[in-house]
Amino acid sequence: MTFHVIGINSIYGLFQEFYTSPETNVKGAEGQDALVSLVGTIGSGLTWSGSIFVNPMIGRFDNVKLISLAGAFIMSLGIFLASFSTQLWQLYLTQGVLYGIGSSMYYFPIMSLTPAYFDRNRGAAMGIVLAGSGVGGLVLSPVFHTLLTRLGIQWALRILAIWNFVLGIPISCVVTKKHGAAANAAGSTRVSMALVKRGTFILQVRTAAQGRSFFAETIWSIQSLGALLQAAGNMVPVYFLTTYSVSILSYSSSTGSLLLAVNTAVNSAARIGMGVLADRVGRQNTMILSVIFSGIAVFALWYDSDRARFLAFVVFYGILAGGYNALLPTTITEVYGVQNYSSVNGFIYFVRGLGALFGAPIAGLILGSHQRGTRLNGSMISDLQVLKKRYNEVAVFDGTLILAAGVCVAYVRWLDARDKGGWSWKA
Repeated sequence: MTFHVIGINSIYGLFQEFYTSPETNVKGAEGQDALVSLVGTIGSGLTWSGSIFVNPMIGRFDNVKLISLAGAFIMSLGIFLASFSTQLWQLYLTQGVLYGIGSSMYYFPIMSLTPAYFDRNRGAAMGIVLAGSGVGGLVLSPVFHTLLTRLGIQWALRILAIWNFVLGIPISCVVTKKHGAAANAAGSTRVSMALVKRGTFILQVRTAAQGRSFFAETIWSIQSLGALLQAAGNMVPVYFLTTYSVSILSYSSSTGSLLLAVNTAVNSAARIGMGVLADRVGRQNTMILSVIFSGIAVFALWYDSDRARFLAFVVFYGILAGGYNALLPTTITEVYGVQNYSSVNGFIYFVRGLGALFGAPIAGLILGSHQRGTRLNGSMISDLQVLKKRYNEVAVFDGTLILAAGVCVAYVRWLDARDKGGWSWKA
């Protein structure tokens, strides 16, 4: 399931490169990174934020196979109809909204039930499950690029849609919540007030203004805030890895797709490794290090990078970014309990979907409208320095988001220890 849901999301950089290139079949999309990236972020954002309505469906219906099967059909229909799209608004509706709603219905019946089946090795189990997304990117990136170059975007999308639905049928048929713990986890879909009052769930900030007696209270979910920031930051390299390779480093589009495949392959292996490590040294500990070091990798290896440093970034970011995605479900279970998993998971992933919506489009706005390496906002430039400077600004924006997410995750770790009555090095 993660092989083709998150796998398709992870290769949107190939769509980004094609839709914004001179060969695009979509009117008004050439050079419009912000507008085109919004198509992908709507799809991936709805994949996660759709949990807010899918999880209640899982709790109410015994036969979750039908939810998953309907999702596989809707997401495939969105991809298929995208093959007929010639306007950006049509892509928003098909490859964005339809695909996103369907992928969420297909994704969460499995992801909401899986953690309840494991305890001692939950981190490793979820790492293996979510590693399928990296394998999906590894396989789909070169395959889709080959289809795109040989058959064109229309038939590449149609073949992807048909394949997606055919693969989704048998996967949907094995989804069940008969296991007692899984059924209990799926049954609760509302966040209880007891959880809301916990420090790990709520941050209450009071500020005074200019010596006045009044104060303003702002309530945030720290874990959700961290999820929002990490989702926003995590999407940026995924979407712009290929365009950076082609625009700045002068790689061919096929090499760009290969780099994307390498990144997702490394990410896949890292999710398993991070899961195993987490079961040994602590899931929250591992997730904190994963987020913070992935942010450092953006600043150290992507900012103002040449080919050698960018290749290092492709590998190391793939390794480090995999930890958060693999461990978030396990830490939700660990902090809030299996019985509260469905409700908390649904809320946090809803916010995570919102984060995915704004990260890449803002990065596209920073880049501005341009043609690959020759034009920038209609003005001819003699070299790539202006565009590279804007990519550096994107790297700063991205790294800041991820490091801020790391601070949130670390604070949740501290609050969880406080709520449980004492510090433990393994958590």
